Amino acid sequence: MAVKKLRTGLYPGTFDPMTNGHIDIIRRSLSLVDHLVIAMGINASKAPLLTFDERVALIEAEIGPMAKKLGAKISTTSFSGLVVDAADAHGANVIIRGLRGSVDYEYEAQMVGMNRIMNPKVETVFLSASPETQFISSTLVRQIAGMGGDISKFVPKRVEKKIFSALAKLKKS
Repeated sequence: MAVKKLRTGLYPGTFDPMTNGHIDIIRRSLSLVDHLVIAMGINASKAPLLTFDERVALIEAEIGPMAKKLGAKISTTSFSGLVVDAADAHGANVIIRGLRGSVDYEYEAQMVGMNRIMNPKVETVFLSASPETQFISSTLVRQIAGMGGDISKFVPKRVEKKIFSALAKLKKS
């Protein structure tokens, strides 16, 4: 009897903060893979609003129950090099990328070509953002929150609370 190969996907991003758009892509990814590694890119030249540990906790709180319900496994990690190297390190045979529009596609298509040359064993799958989330970006959410705006339609409640808490700490320092 043949042993079923575990389908492992890597979903890279900064998740600073995790938005409803990320959650939409993750939910849909969980129907494609048995194990989804949510990989947070670390860039030394950028200072995230939320710490790595805060982002991990939020992802696990929001996504853990969903993954369990769908019979899939999730894990979180960080990476600071190439996405294809992170995929290889975690045994992922597919990189999952969310697309919000044609501008994302142009950039991502170039990355796929480069990644395929660097590691032909790893495939990339594009998932188009759902119409209700395609305009959401973490950058815009941080900007709106920083100006005291309502971000409740773009992020889960616990993420919203964590963002405003982090912003309040920044103002105190």
